[in-house]
Amino acid sequence: MKTVTKAKGAPALPLNRILAGDCIDVMNGLPENSVDLIFADPPYNLQLKGDLHRPDNSKVDAVDDHWDQFESFRAYDDFTNAWLAAARRVLKPNGAIWVIGSYHNIFRVGASLQNQGYWILNDVVWRKSNPMPNFRGKRLTNAHETMIWASKSENAKYTFNYEALKSLNEGVQMRSDWVLPICNGHERLKDDKGDKAHPTQKPESLLHRVLIGSTNPGDVVLDPFFGTGTTGAVAKMLGRDFIGIEREDSYRQIAQKRIDSVRKLDNESLMVTTSKRAEPRVPFGQLVERGMLRPGEELWSQNGRYKAKVRADGTLVGADVMGSIHQVGAKLEGAPSCNGWTYWCYKRDGKKVSIDLLRQQIRAEMTERPN
Repeated sequence: MKTVTKAKGAPALPLNRILAGDCIDVMNGLPENSVDLIFADPPYNLQLKGDLHRPDNSKVDAVDDHWDQFESFRAYDDFTNAWLAAARRVLKPNGAIWVIGSYHNIFRVGASLQNQGYWILNDVVWRKSNPMPNFRGKRLTNAHETMIWASKSENAKYTFNYEALKSLNEGVQMRSDWVLPICNGHERLKDDKGDKAHPTQKPESLLHRVLIGSTNPGDVVLDPFFGTGTTGAVAKMLGRDFIGIEREDSYRQIAQKRIDSVRKLDNESLMVTTSKRAEPRVPFGQLVERGMLRPGEELWSQNGRYKAKVRADGTLVGADVMGSIHQVGAKLEGAPSCNGWTYWCYKRDGKKVSIDLLRQQIRAEMTERPN
């Protein structure tokens, strides 16, 4: 297990540990501004009245645990305000939070998030591909839960791995409705009696998508309602550090056993598709400085219609226009803008070669890690 001290005299950050106790008290004891992401699955306050039975009169294993019971909406709101305040304290300035809930609680949680200064980025509908039927037939089948994704503040520079999520979705932009099955089968953890270990265990697929989309390897993920440890298990597999908080001893034991059995992916497997904007910036002039292109050398447009000459300061000149690779390309084409890196080519052995290949060569050198 790893611990990190954030500053001299500050308490150590208990990484990759499950902490026992009330989540509010424990979070208030952690260093401020120390966590990159929080995933929270708080009590839903389902307000169940009596048992629920199927048509064959068998009892539904519903959420009736003591930790999900509150005497009033006011009591639930006070609890929500307290844990969200503690969570905001430990989030880094550019941190973010995900909160999942049902219609019983998510609207109250959303209002508290906004009142406390969080900035809502998206609400995501987790549409269950195999929801539990509505046995009484008096309402619509409750086939989804809602997740709120919010940054610590409006101006926070939160992590969003857009291209990675797009790759997960077969090259199509990820939408805010996620169709994933509920946790069942071999993934559903059981206790010694063969019953569900936890009534609201979330599927690993859900946490995989959340962590791939909004964290990077090495980030610290806090789950203040750890339960049976889905967040910790997925975080470990994906090379993220986690902190779990859980007051129920039985859940902590199951979660620890589960996490101990997880194997972290190797560094190559942890790499995800990154956005072009996230790649190191390379000025065109650097190609000239390094002799990869020479002053006076001619560049050609991909369509072969135009050419321009490279100048010593990294600008181009051609056909009565002068400027950057982007400006000259746009003027020649009569276009409002132009990506000069993909527009211009140089010639080697009579063949046109995109100047973007030279940029990629420099980027590769910039990101190489020493052995």
